Amino acid sequence: MLMTGAQAIVASLVKEGVDTVFGYPGGTILPLFDALCGSPVRHVLTVHEQGAAHAADGYARASGRVGVCIATSGPGATNLVTGLAAAFMDSVPVVAITGQVQTTLIGRDAFQEIDITGITMPITKHNFLVKDISKLPETLWRAFNIARSGRPGPVLVDIPRDVQSQKHDFTDIEAVYSRSTLVRQSPDLPDLIKKAAEAISAAKRPAIIAGGGCISANAGAALTRFVEQCNLPVVTTLMGIGAFPGGHDKLLGMTGLHGLKAANRAVYEADVLIVTGSRFNDRVTGDRTSYAAGKTIIHIDIDPAEVHKNVDAAVPLVGEMNMILQELTEAVNPGDLSSWWSTIWQWQQEYDAPIADDMLTAPLVMQELNRQIGDQDVIYVTDVGQHQMWAAQHLSVKTPRGFLSSGGLGAMGFGLPAALGAQLARPDKRVIHIVGDGGLKMTGCELYTISAEQLPVISIVINNKSLGMVRQLQHCFFEKRYANSLLPMPMDFSAFAAAFGIPAAVTNTPAEFAEALTAAWQRQGPGLIVANIATDDLVTPMIAPGGAMDEYVVID
Repeated sequence: MLMTGAQAIVASLVKEGVDTVFGYPGGTILPLFDALCGSPVRHVLTVHEQGAAHAADGYARASGRVGVCIATSGPGATNLVTGLAAAFMDSVPVVAITGQVQTTLIGRDAFQEIDITGITMPITKHNFLVKDISKLPETLWRAFNIARSGRPGPVLVDIPRDVQSQKHDFTDIEAVYSRSTLVRQSPDLPDLIKKAAEAISAAKRPAIIAGGGCISANAGAALTRFVEQCNLPVVTTLMGIGAFPGGHDKLLGMTGLHGLKAANRAVYEADVLIVTGSRFNDRVTGDRTSYAAGKTIIHIDIDPAEVHKNVDAAVPLVGEMNMILQELTEAVNPGDLSSWWSTIWQWQQEYDAPIADDMLTAPLVMQELNRQIGDQDVIYVTDVGQHQMWAAQHLSVKTPRGFLSSGGLGAMGFGLPAALGAQLARPDKRVIHIVGDGGLKMTGCELYTISAEQLPVISIVINNKSLGMVRQLQHCFFEKRYANSLLPMPMDFSAFAAAFGIPAAVTNTPAEFAEALTAAWQRQGPGLIVANIATDDLVTPMIAPGGAMDEYVVID
């Protein structure tokens, strides 16, 4: 069939099952935008290209499908970089399509020319510059396949304007999209699974860490069966929240720098540690030498590059997680762990403290969300900072893909555009976006997109009039010198929301917040709630950076 390169791109998107893309137009990508007109693919116009990248990321995290963003060359392409880096660090499948100057101008410093493939090489799984129109379907098939296969991640496809405008007889699109891919695994995996099962069966103090890879692999159900069969205590990383159902009696909470003390203690004291889909980030391990001391580590991951990279594993299980967990479930002969569980319950009683309800705090906000919305099918999306840690500590997340957050990159501004992407990916669920007053200022204009699309996203602004996590670090490690972390003037967030036609409420007490949340939930459209909290509220507990799992910062 004779069609332009741009039409071939759209045809490839349709073959991939893409229903929504996020982007911003510009000169070198206009042929593709023209081809999108009247196509089955919905284009959502964001306010900024960074918003488009984060929205594609949120769409992918919420749905498990590849998210797609589109930008023009030059500044349009470079504005995608932060979003692509966030997706890369958190293993999220995204395909970015960028326009490029025409092929005869490449390398001549043409208007809005930039070497975006060179710039994004370290933060993508792969990228392509397509100079031959006949290669477009093949390249896009490879891009989507790379993005979602193995350990997922972002892929960028850069396409010159003239390649988009040329015509070609594309007779091979059907053949390209009729191919399948194979999942490879290590030939010694069965023997290693047997070795792992023997170690778990003999363990006296086992524990399991659920990482983000569990969610990427859609292995939540397999993980739950394994845990229940083997009577194991479970902790999650930040990225693994939701992999195991919140409220389950085997779940101890999040581990790591701001992890709950009982969860961290269980990991620290474990004699066998089963780690599923986590890369042993420094925020999870602290001092890696003491972290690994005295325990047998079983590491389950799809990416062989992660095995032994940060922490040596006695038993590396590289392969498809559902299959590995299923075989472990069948092979493990659980021992008597009653003494271990008794010890863990004592820790929980010792460390758990009730949340004070005499004033509005972020933990109380999370508790109220659990109380009002705990049984509803929602997706929580956070930005980055103190509110992110409070949400991770206190929210009860029942399902995988129910908690989205920028973990590896820690990109402030991620939350709002990711929330709009998640809401478009899952219109059957309600998205609740939790953000600090600093993060909302970064990408807050995406409220315009949310309003224009009439998405029922509820934004909750934890307003402490500061860059809270920066201030906390200055409080603890810089002798309370709050350099540039106290915001110089207040912002009227309700007026800001009103500028986009979004109803807003400002709350100062627990009762006011509870009432505002009820009203926002009952509305069908978007809403915003400002929760004013004390500037000096700090996230506890907190492990000293680089310290052991039992070395907590004393916060005065």
